[in-house]
Amino acid sequence: MPEAAGCPQASGLAAGLEADRALLGRTSTAERVADILRDRIAEGFFPPGTRLSEDSVGGALGVSRNTLREAFRLLTHERLLVHELNRGVFVRVVTVDDLNDIYRVRRLVECATVRGLGEPPYAVQAVEAAVLAGERAARDRAWQDLSTANIRFHQAIVSLAGSPRADELMRGVLAELRLVFHVMADPRRFHAPYLVRNRQILEVLQSGDAVEAERLLASYLDDSQGQLADAYGRKMSRR
Repeated sequence: MPEAAGCPQASGLAAGLEADRALLGRTSTAERVADILRDRIAEGFFPPGTRLSEDSVGGALGVSRNTLREAFRLLTHERLLVHELNRGVFVRVVTVDDLNDIYRVRRLVECATVRGLGEPPYAVQAVEAAVLAGERAARDRAWQDLSTANIRFHQAIVSLAGSPRADELMRGVLAELRLVFHVMADPRRFHAPYLVRNRQILEVLQSGDAVEAERLLASYLDDSQGQLADAYGRKMSRR
């Protein structure tokens, strides 16, 4: 798999991982390393096509080669990384088929979460925090932060189900979604309109109307998928 044009090597990004060492605690397990790398992928820190050097990533996190390889194996199983013989490990470049499947899962999980909320009031503090973070990022013109806030908004929606398994599933799905976002040439034009819709969904949930919130969310997902699929189509037509 060729590296995406202009994508940095992991060695140039390793310094940003050094602050994450404290998250590992005394036991640097592969699962904890995978959690850190998954979060970094979800935040856009490692773009699609980036080669993850064992020396630079392992050195930044202060973990053994065996621990790092096991973390890579876990993330490869989650379709976030891909291993190429004699070339190394790369952040995966997703396809339009991946995009469609990601949105299929999102509808199954996100819409079902809202549908099953039960009686209000709903504990939407994390949803509100994500909306506020997105609005702050937009004011600061920090478009990558806006993208991250958008992902956290949807993670917070799923967290309303109170299911650790659903939360874990969505962490992987939304990290993979971040790889899809890189197809958009102008992140501001893509993400900014959804910021308004995030607040609308929040306010409807605060009012206790889960039925309307689910309708808004389903329409939101349809529109987002359509925009991304169109962008993939344009990208493929230029090849």
